[in-house]
Amino acid sequence: MVESPILIVEVLYPGLTQLDFTGPHTIFSRIPGVDVIVASEPGGPIESDDRLTFAGTKRMCDIARCDLLFVPGGLASTDVINDLAFMAEFKRLAMGARYLTSVCTGSLVLGATGLLKGKRAACHWAWRDMLPLFGAIPDAGRVVRDGNVITGGGVTAGIDFALVVAAELSGETFAQSLQLNIEYAPAPPFDSGRPETAPPDALAMSRARYSKLLPGRLEGAKAAAARM
Repeated sequence: MVESPILIVEVLYPGLTQLDFTGPHTIFSRIPGVDVIVASEPGGPIESDDRLTFAGTKRMCDIARCDLLFVPGGLASTDVINDLAFMAEFKRLAMGARYLTSVCTGSLVLGATGLLKGKRAACHWAWRDMLPLFGAIPDAGRVVRDGNVITGGGVTAGIDFALVVAAELSGETFAQSLQLNIEYAPAPPFDSGRPETAPPDALAMSRARYSKLLPGRLEGAKAAAARM
């Protein structure tokens, strides 16, 4: 357990995947002794990839520090890592944070700060192989911890990830109670949540979609890595 108060800063950017954010936010906002700030580089409303708008985000430049920095993923993550204004403020907060955390391709954003070098990290399965561009070690775990770095895999792993954070900050019994309170007992209708278990036709369909996006995303990741 960690002594409170704890300041968590959740950093958003246009085009984030909302469930990457809202799953963990649901957990973080219920942890006692924690203050949560939802931030972005420009401040104000931020629209997600499914056109949900999160209003009233605070400008990162107005936040002096944080104990835990969290960034969600999204297809736009490989765009925002080439936004120099965003990355300057994000890295400033990251340098002083006690914990560096992410879900999905948020680990690419963490990686672009240079602070994941030599660290194991999780990421969405389709983009995990981009982590070595930033010196990180890809790990297929649903939640991966390496020192002060705690990362979650793709999208829905955000709830698992956030419960791990809750246990770190407030103890395992509290995290278990919180899991019960939100009735988190996943029982998916299909065993198709990982490439290793997905039926071949479903896997082929997903790979076809992601293969079209790979060149642009890889170009963005390489450009950001070159500035490290």
